[in-house]
Amino acid sequence: MLKAFKILFLLVSLNVFAQDIAPISPFQKIDSLYREDQFYFGVTYNQFNKIPVGFSQNGISTGIDFGFLRDMPINKKRTYAVAIGFGFSYNKWHNNLKTSKTLGVLNYEIVDKNSFNRNKNEQVFLDIPIEFRWRNSTPESHKFWRIYAGFKLRYLIFDKSKYIGSETIKILNNSDYNKIQYGPYIAFGFNTWNLTAYYGLKPVYKSAKTANQSLEMNSVNIGLMFYIL
Repeated sequence: MLKAFKILFLLVSLNVFAQDIAPISPFQKIDSLYREDQFYFGVTYNQFNKIPVGFSQNGISTGIDFGFLRDMPINKKRTYAVAIGFGFSYNKWHNNLKTSKTLGVLNYEIVDKNSFNRNKNEQVFLDIPIEFRWRNSTPESHKFWRIYAGFKLRYLIFDKSKYIGSETIKILNNSDYNKIQYGPYIAFGFNTWNLTAYYGLKPVYKSAKTANQSLEMNSVNIGLMFYIL
């Protein structure tokens, strides 16, 4: 019995001693051929350039972007890369440009902002972004500064406008919209948080006009972009 007690005491002592020794971390292989493949998610505030006289936005016009980018490094340190992706974007804006339809013909009118309760336009795009990337990332850390600049091609897959005033008017799939839109964009920041801006080179409308003005405005989106590995 005494012998068994001594053996048990020795085992407990060795176990306590072993716990006092800092554990050795297992060897972790560093991936020197890493890619920054990323899901992205953006929230933007939407404005317009080249607006017609009397046009104004009311309320907060917002947008959402999300998708995936495939990273392709082009230098040994992998600090430069090109990326191509696929995603979707949703844009809405509240304004005083009333859209109606009479006998199949679309009509546009800039109205007093106090003459209606709500006037909202919504668009959903399929996006193909292509970008040139710089970052000071390393194989050991995914927290880094970045500047991503690129070009985005957009295809309109759904749109809706809804006017609520003395009457309610809803227009789906407006044929006056430019289905294909495009423009340059940039995203820059540190780690997850990044500022982003997009400038549409093609007008929102094809050749639409009010009674006396052409609608040649193009979209400008400014906001935050988040990247998730």
